[in-house]
Amino acid sequence: MSIFSAPYFHDHEQVTHFQDRETGLRAIIAIHDTTLGPAGGGCRMYPYKSDDDALTDALRLSRAMTYKLAFIDSKFGGGKSVIIGDPKRDKTPALLRAFGRCVEHLGGRYTVGEDVGISVEDMEHIHQETDYCVGLAGKSGDTSPPTSYGVYRGILAAVKHKLGRDSVDGITVAIQGLGAVGFGLAEYLAKNGANLVVADIDQDAVTRAVDILGAKAVAPDKIIAATAEVLAPCALGGIIDDASVPQIKASIIAGAANNQLLEDSHAAALAQRGILFAPDYIINAGGALNASSEGPDYDKDAVYERISGIYDTLIEVFERADKEGISTVEVANQMAEERIESRRQSKNRC
Repeated sequence: MSIFSAPYFHDHEQVTHFQDRETGLRAIIAIHDTTLGPAGGGCRMYPYKSDDDALTDALRLSRAMTYKLAFIDSKFGGGKSVIIGDPKRDKTPALLRAFGRCVEHLGGRYTVGEDVGISVEDMEHIHQETDYCVGLAGKSGDTSPPTSYGVYRGILAAVKHKLGRDSVDGITVAIQGLGAVGFGLAEYLAKNGANLVVADIDQDAVTRAVDILGAKAVAPDKIIAATAEVLAPCALGGIIDDASVPQIKASIIAGAANNQLLEDSHAAALAQRGILFAPDYIINAGGALNASSEGPDYDKDAVYERISGIYDTLIEVFERADKEGISTVEVANQMAEERIESRRQSKNRC
């Protein structure tokens, strides 16, 4: 597949493929837009079925990163990287260091952080080869806790707008995926009185949620259609598609996963059913906000105060979507483009 004709190529500035024969590394770094600054975004390691699938993921994730960073007024533009491979089987310190050399090769055009399949410990190996990385131990650290908190704040906003309620007390939330972010979100929700329905392919994670948080477990293929006010996708993307939209019983979709919609058009399909969708690149921006704040002046309390503002941002998106009669994704995309264009015009005047 030609990059320029790829379905999710949106005028990306640079897409680079890397290979290291010695370690088996195969990686793609996609830089979408650097209007806001040099590209920043996490690295995902996943056993993609094909190279085209890996490219598609990199292109979609990097564009979403541009919009995410626009909403948090970041010093970074949008980028993302993927490593093709099973993190449980193929990941080695040598492979991670080889990837670090790939990042270094770009000379600062891209700064990497964590994503699915890459941990804080993994970042230390990458850091051995490049300083263009964030989310390091002893600095801003693990992006999962701030992401979980931001998603919780986003759910509060959605519940307020859709249900007219100021808390999640008594609300049932169906969580798909109990990784670090999903479980952290479950803890916030349980602590504040929500009823939890959970699913994950990792049975140990499900058992932990049942035992510790009093969650009800359902099979992974049943979670989309679970009876709940809120569906929180916290695994991989693309779960909202032609087949799943009619099955959803929740009146709100608000979760941590990137690219939850298979296509942006599915946002309109949800709106037609009266389902409120919280655009993922807004609600899950807590980790990016935390990582992009890394530096000598990093202040965790100040960062979490900014993450709390995800609530207000989503309320603005929801109200504007209602007023204009369009989907929340259309509104969010417009708002992100407006912010990027404003920065572009400002730079041109300098």
